[in-house]
Amino acid sequence: MGLRGLHPAERVAEYTAAGWWSEETLDGLFRARVAAAPGRLAVVDPANKADLTGERPRRLTWRELDEEVNTLAHTLLAQGVGAGAVVGVQMPNTVELVTAYLACWRIGAVVSPLPVQYREHEITELGRLAGFDAYLTVDRIGDRSPVREICAVRSALPELRTVIAYGDDLPDEAHPVLSGPAAREIVEAHAAAHPADPNDCVTICWTSGTESAPKGVPRTHYDWLAITWASVDAPRLTSEDVLLNPFPMVNMAGIAGMFLPWLRVGGVLVQHHPFDLPAFLRQIALEKATYTVAPPALLGLLLARPEILAAADLGSLRAIGSGSAPLPPAMVRGWQERHGIGIINFFGSNEGIALLTDPHDVPDPEHRARYFPRYGVPGVKWTSRLSDQVRVRLVDPATGEEVTEPGVPGELRIKGPTVFPGYLNGADLPTPFDEEGYLRTGDVFEIAGEDGRFLHHVDRAKDLIIRGGMNIAPAELEDLLAGHPSVAEVAVVGYPDDVLGERDGAIAVPAEGAAPTLEELVSHLRDRRIASFKLPERLELRPSLPRNPVGKILKRDLRGGLR
Repeated sequence: MGLRGLHPAERVAEYTAAGWWSEETLDGLFRARVAAAPGRLAVVDPANKADLTGERPRRLTWRELDEEVNTLAHTLLAQGVGAGAVVGVQMPNTVELVTAYLACWRIGAVVSPLPVQYREHEITELGRLAGFDAYLTVDRIGDRSPVREICAVRSALPELRTVIAYGDDLPDEAHPVLSGPAAREIVEAHAAAHPADPNDCVTICWTSGTESAPKGVPRTHYDWLAITWASVDAPRLTSEDVLLNPFPMVNMAGIAGMFLPWLRVGGVLVQHHPFDLPAFLRQIALEKATYTVAPPALLGLLLARPEILAAADLGSLRAIGSGSAPLPPAMVRGWQERHGIGIINFFGSNEGIALLTDPHDVPDPEHRARYFPRYGVPGVKWTSRLSDQVRVRLVDPATGEEVTEPGVPGELRIKGPTVFPGYLNGADLPTPFDEEGYLRTGDVFEIAGEDGRFLHHVDRAKDLIIRGGMNIAPAELEDLLAGHPSVAEVAVVGYPDDVLGERDGAIAVPAEGAAPTLEELVSHLRDRRIASFKLPERLELRPSLPRNPVGKILKRDLRGGLR
């Protein structure tokens, strides 16, 4: 697929007629925020920014942020990056990352965000798939130099025309961010000549899925702005809120969960990176954060360590969003009863699932932890505006029949203005949609609760490992590990972790006469220059791997061995 006019005309007509989509754009929304309160604080750097990038932490008003957006947009234009160009962006959660998104959208460029942990292996693979025209990064993240890493593999990305970076220690091949009073005039002239179409692509995020090859997930102004309402309505965000963002702004959690809701309401966005619990708790107190997000394992750990919370000031915090894994009812109840903080249960994906259970609609913490709304049940009302827009159904994967009875497992399928238009280069991939246009999620639910008003998550049909909010595709690691001479067969599975939710481990069948060690396999993967967060942290050797009658490895039987 191209990057313009992604949703079909009939869908645009239907959803605009219903009032779910409009001519609003992301840059238009940002301009409205600047005009409404130019002198108010808008965005705050992580306090440890000096250790992270070597730059001092900053606090910008909406007017100051707008000026920096124009400066970066001018730099992009000066390097030939304009409307329709794809910009690979690899930056930590800082003021500059916020600026990068807004500057690209101002000139009509497409942002393809990459986790800072990605190395040459992932950068070249995704750069080829998306056809990066430009790459925007920083000179230092900790002890690494991302700008030098991208310059080292530039010859492998034939469409990459320019590398731009923040910082002072840049190689000759990289261009610094410009400055100058002419930036606004140049940028505004370009924007006037290239008006944004809300049906054009604005981001290409990446989903690992269960395959070794990642898939690009294009998003338009239309569907991003629609899904944003889920994260505004559930915590009841307003312009008075302070949002503390610990999730990387590379996929649904960081973008739709924090960044775009902030842009919608015009509050304060406080950035955090990398995750550090003491620093996170200090930011809540110092910035008087009212809303944040956290993985369920971390929330459970904090409840189990009351001495940590006793030393923290959480008085400003009124709600926490969580998800990516089932929420323990005792954890949701504990935060509500001990600290008066409501936990919002989110279920989402890059492709556009947007189910949420909040304390207003579901005050019972037991139900809130276990269930999600089954939108469309007659006589049942939900306060989120998405409840009137998103359609859901369960389908028996064996028969294809719709599931209408409680307690019967079925694949969740979803349709509405929050759903993405289809995968990048989707003609080469199986369609993710069924014959009625519903997104096949691959996740299994059951109908539950009074009047069948809820959906209960039964299983994650995919093998995806979610480590601290970062997705790990086992098939990618299995393909790489299979190339080690000491490995005959290998399976990669997740195992529980109190803080990160999951970590990944390998279960291998050694080649004849071999006895591979974890250190050898990790070194093998490091030589392939993959992101460090993907590296397995445990290894078990077995004489064989369990398989079903058709030869598929039974990963559920393997997970227990790594606990």
